[in-house]
Amino acid sequence: MVKKRNRMEIIYDILDIIRDHNNSIKPTPLLRFSNMSSQRFAEYYDELLEKGFIREETDKKGRKFITLTDKGFNFLRKYQSIMGFVEEFGL
Repeated sequence: MVKKRNRMEIIYDILDIIRDHNNSIKPTPLLRFSNMSSQRFAEYYDELLEKGFIREETDKKGRKFITLTDKGFNFLRKYQSIMGFVEEFGL
């Protein structure tokens, strides 16, 4: 049986996808890589924007890109640290 991702894992996955694409990805590929429905993705996306983990940037041609803020990078570091702790103790 496949385990569903919890909220923190989904947030981590979205931020990690952005980071793995040189901190700049268009919204549609981000949706595809996140492996969620568009409605569910929109909820997480809006929350991450509102809380300052990501920001939207527009290039000279008017194309929208999503990038991480310092807060987003900090979340990724802290999440990895916590998961390392959990794995170390076999929890």
